[in-house]
Amino acid sequence: MPPTQDVVELILQDHRTMEDLFRAMRSVEADRAAALSEFADLLIAHALAEEAEVYPALRRYKNIDDEEVEHGEEEHEEGNRALLELLRVEDVGSDEWDEKLEKLVEAIAHHTDEEERTILNDARENVAMKRREELGSAFLAEREKQLAARRGNVDDVRGILEK
Repeated sequence: MPPTQDVVELILQDHRTMEDLFRAMRSVEADRAAALSEFADLLIAHALAEEAEVYPALRRYKNIDDEEVEHGEEEHEEGNRALLELLRVEDVGSDEWDEKLEKLVEAIAHHTDEEERTILNDARENVAMKRREELGSAFLAEREKQLAARRGNVDDVRGILEK
């Protein structure tokens, strides 16, 4: 079975991957720095792809709440701020690192929960599968471009927040 192109499913897959990476970042048995690096690159690529390809398209549907889409963008910024705070902590696994990690987990979990209950459910109900697959292809292309650029570093995250 070929992998899905449905943008809703692709976004959900990323959310589950982020949850797995959170578990690794919390585990003393895992390479927490590597998990953070992978998470940071994924979070930035995912959010930039949503904002470039998915959110603008969904705003065109009258049954998808523009305020929810705008709120999703605001929550991306909150998540990026929390990510930047964690990336700035030099001692992986320190009390400060763990504290910043929990703030990041809280921000991202809040966002993914809201996005899944509002924007993505609305997209399932109001956007035809063919269009969701077109959006999925565009989302994947932008996401892959951003992943290849490895944007989850302190300087790039700071730059994204300053825009």
